[in-house]
Amino acid sequence: MDLIARLRAGLPGEAILTDPDVTGSYANDMASFCEAGTPAVVVLPRTVEQVQHVMRTATALRVPVVPQGARTGLSGAANASDGCIVLSLVKMDRIIEISPVDRIAVVEPGVVNAVLSRAVNEHGLYYPPDPSSWEQCSIGGNIGTASGGLCCVKYGVTAEYVLGLDVVLADGRLLSCGRRTAKGVAGYDLTRLFVGSEGSLGIVVRAVLALRPEPPQQLALAAEFPSTAAACEAVCEIMARGHAPSLLELMDRTSVRAVNAMAQMGLPDTTEALLLAAFDTPDPAADLAAVGALCTAAGATQVVPAETAAESDLLLQARRLTLTALERVKSATMIDDVCVPRSRLAEMLDGTAAIADKYDLTIGVVAHAGDGNTHPTVCFDAADPDESRRARESFDAIMALGLRLGGTITGEHGVGVLKKEWLARELGPVGLELQRGIKDLFDPLGILNPGKLF
Repeated sequence: MDLIARLRAGLPGEAILTDPDVTGSYANDMASFCEAGTPAVVVLPRTVEQVQHVMRTATALRVPVVPQGARTGLSGAANASDGCIVLSLVKMDRIIEISPVDRIAVVEPGVVNAVLSRAVNEHGLYYPPDPSSWEQCSIGGNIGTASGGLCCVKYGVTAEYVLGLDVVLADGRLLSCGRRTAKGVAGYDLTRLFVGSEGSLGIVVRAVLALRPEPPQQLALAAEFPSTAAACEAVCEIMARGHAPSLLELMDRTSVRAVNAMAQMGLPDTTEALLLAAFDTPDPAADLAAVGALCTAAGATQVVPAETAAESDLLLQARRLTLTALERVKSATMIDDVCVPRSRLAEMLDGTAAIADKYDLTIGVVAHAGDGNTHPTVCFDAADPDESRRARESFDAIMALGLRLGGTITGEHGVGVLKKEWLARELGPVGLELQRGIKDLFDPLGILNPGKLF
């Protein structure tokens, strides 16, 4: 019995896609410079049992399986390989439970981040992880890549909110790990191991997520600086003084000018860096005043605090428009996500500017400054082979810079195909050997998302 016939034995007809024009549309995520193969079939299960049937079939026939969510990723982790089964989990999109008492949500992997966030808000609760693609990205994808977001400086990343998981293993067995209690330290933390594993160890089919009480409405300020060094000094002072902003974002000169060109926001051409801070505390105005004073002391030329939520939204609009504005600069972009210690943030931004000059490219940087996570965005003409080569080389140079500064090659986008050579450099030979050993234990046939991470 061939692959398609075996799949049909345990899946409804509408869950199996074989038309090459359709399956080809599932070949890749949103990353540049990442190879993608041609899938043999795309399956869209709705139940755990259907996922188990897919994995048992794949194991029996030794067929690779590439798990996918909404395909908003930026590392090629969801890219198909030739002859694979693309296992799309977007149809498993139920919110199974929201418990205000236990402060948890139990969800399937296809639930969209924004849908979950709005649902828990109705109960006076809050799910903090908020990737920029939160209106499209799925919880399963967030778990697979250990996603972050703008609020990470105060609330942390996805890994800190995953309490328990149900995972279908490579051979079709169902593993339940973790808990739904507030505390629990029984055995090895397998739950945390799956977070960020990019579908290489198993297929997440259910997640127990921690929730928080919904915070007050945040207020924001914008501070303009004559240099990135001054802006980064302000970031260091804000954190060193014990402030807990709900958002602390930085835009470099290139990003500010791109947004100005697109949206005519009226930001001064002399702005070398724009720092955005927000607080969702009981008295955000007082917190903004204290942070504003620190910005002024660090050399800010102008500090504009908001007095209302509507004013805050206007101040934050520039940050939200950055990627769209940079995409207008050239026909293609590569978005990096190197994270460095906060104390080295200025060196990271200045070093990236030097790399842009060296390779004669436009590279705009926005950063989750409060946690040192930078997003250098390389703008280039994809139709120009030389410019494309320089773009890729500059991307590698940025990762090398981050490692030299004591950072990591990825703060929230994951490794996928794009950065797997760099993962080996960051882990070192012993770390790489142990991680490959874990992969072999969970997936001895090597059928789960092959070619990713290692």
